[in-house]
Amino acid sequence: MTALVHTRAELQPFLEGFANRKRGVVMTMGALHEGHLELFKRARHDCDLVVVTIFVNPLQFGPNEDFDRYPRTLDDDLKLCAEAGVDVVYAPAVEEVYPGGQPIVRVTPGAMGEVLEGEFRPGFFTGVLTIVNKLLNLTDPDVAFFGQKDAQQLALVRRMVLDLNMPIEIVSVPTVRDEDGLAKSSRNRYLSPEERTTALALSRALFAGQEKATEGADAVRDAATAVLKAAVATGRLDLDYLALVDPRDFSEAPPTFSGETVLAVAARVGTTRLIDNLPLTLTTHGAR
Repeated sequence: MTALVHTRAELQPFLEGFANRKRGVVMTMGALHEGHLELFKRARHDCDLVVVTIFVNPLQFGPNEDFDRYPRTLDDDLKLCAEAGVDVVYAPAVEEVYPGGQPIVRVTPGAMGEVLEGEFRPGFFTGVLTIVNKLLNLTDPDVAFFGQKDAQQLALVRRMVLDLNMPIEIVSVPTVRDEDGLAKSSRNRYLSPEERTTALALSRALFAGQEKATEGADAVRDAATAVLKAAVATGRLDLDYLALVDPRDFSEAPPTFSGETVLAVAARVGTTRLIDNLPLTLTTHGAR
């Protein structure tokens, strides 16, 4: 049975009970779906204690973003956690996480957090890294599990753990997709049937780029761009960015790049903003 706790004091006995065993955490904002389920399953496989956090973090939302309408579905979330064998759900109040009100001290991502998502959502990654740091402190895990779908967030969390000498292993779990290719997201529920069809251009662009991975960075970008241009031409998709980046620092991969990359895209379909990405290995044109 999955326990529900709301304070660090209530969580403490579970942590103490597994003090000498492997403890894992999965951080979420709720509105859980099958993508989260894969994270829970991986954590359950790897760890003796699995803690899931559910907290809609106000620091991650800009003034024109959807904090108030972000879905809160705690009862359904608890059922999904129970099905996955989660031991504890930690769902703190804002006052528990930010006892001093709006935090004065925050974790800033530097230049790596100012591109792509950071450019289109100023301050977003400061909010992300601040809450991740806080929840790592509150849940005290050995391992934290993150989805590859939020690739830039994952890269920044890895860098934060490295730069701040945090003794925590960060494990990434591949993106879960519907049969039509659309990446699982809590925001998919906002899409009308027509908008969902339009949104498939994101994953189609990524897979078109993947097919060109042996032909170099420019070929990857060109193939993905062609798919997105067709969708933009319909007037139903507004593209924020398409980028092929080095996952170590999210700098653009030059034409001669060889090795691991991430092909990332973000766009608005109607009023819903979606992101997606695909890890690619470029195998031609020599090493950088």
